[in-house]
Amino acid sequence: MRVLLLYPLFPKSFFSFEKTLELVGRKALLPPLGLITVAAILPQTWEYRLVDRNVRDLTEADWDWAEMVILSAMIVQKDDLLAQVREAKRRGKKVAVGGPYVTSVSHEVAAAGADYLILDEGEITIPMFVEALENGVSKGTFTAKGEKPDVSTTPIPRFELLDKDAYDSMALQFSRGCPFQCEFCDIIVLYGRKPRTKTPGQFLAELDRLYELGFDQSIFLVDDNFIGNKRNVKLLLKELKGWMESHQYPFRLYTEASVDLAQDQELMDMMVECNFNAVFLGIETPDESSLTVTKKFQNTRDSLSDAVEAITRSGLRVMAGFIIGFDGEKPGAGDRIARFVQQTSVPIALFSMLQALPDTALWHRLEKEGRLVEKIANINQTTLMNFIPTRPIEQIAREYIQAFWDIYDPINFLDRTYNHFLIMGPPKNRVRRRSLNWKTIRALAIIFWRQGVLRETRWKFWFYLYNIIKHNPKVWDHYISICAYFEHFYEYRQIVRNQIETQLAEFLAANAAAENQQEKEVRESAAA
Repeated sequence: MRVLLLYPLFPKSFFSFEKTLELVGRKALLPPLGLITVAAILPQTWEYRLVDRNVRDLTEADWDWAEMVILSAMIVQKDDLLAQVREAKRRGKKVAVGGPYVTSVSHEVAAAGADYLILDEGEITIPMFVEALENGVSKGTFTAKGEKPDVSTTPIPRFELLDKDAYDSMALQFSRGCPFQCEFCDIIVLYGRKPRTKTPGQFLAELDRLYELGFDQSIFLVDDNFIGNKRNVKLLLKELKGWMESHQYPFRLYTEASVDLAQDQELMDMMVECNFNAVFLGIETPDESSLTVTKKFQNTRDSLSDAVEAITRSGLRVMAGFIIGFDGEKPGAGDRIARFVQQTSVPIALFSMLQALPDTALWHRLEKEGRLVEKIANINQTTLMNFIPTRPIEQIAREYIQAFWDIYDPINFLDRTYNHFLIMGPPKNRVRRRSLNWKTIRALAIIFWRQGVLRETRWKFWFYLYNIIKHNPKVWDHYISICAYFEHFYEYRQIVRNQIETQLAEFLAANAAAENQQEKEVRESAAA
């Protein structure tokens, strides 16, 4: 069996980083870890070819070679996923689709013509799919019916299928699931509230494979909450420290974690010792009442600003996520978020309007209340909310646009980045220094020209860089790499403003037309 593993396009979004990737000669931020794991679970006697459409286009040779097309995608990729399913069917190919999008919204994929829907986690449902194929079944839906697999049996992903020079970071997974109960989150719906982990030996074997294949990028641990099972994480970190030492620290690591990481100094120190240098936190909002409404209680136990500072001082660069539009939210939420980001010196802040994702507790509550406008959410940052909020959508949207604009103002971003590295102090982890190459020199020249000459940041840029080199020289390259991310945000904030304003104008015009029609009908009824 010749299987074409097809990964759909991501639209331009907060995490697409096109401008930043151009600087360093990479084509995509992360590889499709799910698809190369699927390739490891499927029969190893089959042949596999991976096409990541974020890296290269499909060719006629790819289509001609394939006997079966298998796709996986997240909700944000749904447009290209559905287009590729239709194209594969037009060409007479058998099509199977799995991943979080089809698990949440299977009817859309079925309507596009997919033959096989492989729902839930593949360790359980892929063997069902293979057995069906062997028995000559031509169509089917395979579901785990609530069962969660033991991920300690998951094989090493087929990393060799990747174009190793195409990606800015590599991706690994240690755990699935999260112990918390945030109302808007679909992770606990997809993967459960009991975090399941791989074994330390299993994880180190994956690192060995990347090392053997010559990968040298940073590694993103894609766990939705890396510290969900703290006991097992600490067991891993004890083993990982020795691996890093014996291999001379070949990889920088970063991941996602809950804010309660700040309460465990031992855990933060262990992460830094293992060469973790950044962590993404789901802060959402500094408004405690909104956190309580959405059941994100873990963020209400201690001061969020103190937590960010504690994590930063431990040597971990903080990235954070923020959301506007929670029920009962008071006016000015956008400004409060923008001020929190600036005051805590979080350089990279993901900011979006709240979306009700399929099958989440929020989605079910809003459907029951009759407030869902669209049952399928789009989690891009350029989309209006898919439900009726408790305060005017126009107010929320305008606060969102202004806050996004303020957060990624060039001066604000540079101030935060500089202050963040001052708080972190000298690096506490180990870094393997690499010699400068032409791509790096070119990227530096572009950043120096744009941020140090063309823009209003010019004086601060050179002043801050001088101080970094003078007082904390071992982080100067890391500091510049964060400055490079601004090349994406500088363009993207204008995209956010343009698209949200366009959608808002369409929404208000449609509402005005509906109100006018309603008034007309009332007048006609009265006249009659």
